[in-house]
Amino acid sequence: MDPECCEVVVTGPGADWLAGYTRTLVEERLAACGHQLSAIRSVYRWAGEVHDDPEARVALHTRRALVPAIVARTAELHPYDVPCVIALPLVDGSPDYLRWVVTETREP
Repeated sequence: MDPECCEVVVTGPGADWLAGYTRTLVEERLAACGHQLSAIRSVYRWAGEVHDDPEARVALHTRRALVPAIVARTAELHPYDVPCVIALPLVDGSPDYLRWVVTETREP
């Protein structure tokens, strides 16, 4: 497992909103990049009701130490009351790619 890098998954109300959000995080060097899936379908329970809605999803590649800053920034930018923001550990990967992720993100 790489101790320094992780993938942070965030969902949002649509591809355009998520593209702007991702760009902001990359510009602020909270993430090196974001790989976006523009059309997903989310089925979830909220406020006692089951919802079935279109959404978009991004996988951000970043340093594990920046996850709290990403969670905080997402709370400021996201239109949802409780946005999905989860960090997944990286089991392995290209050493060159992981070095690039570290180089392109800011110091925690």
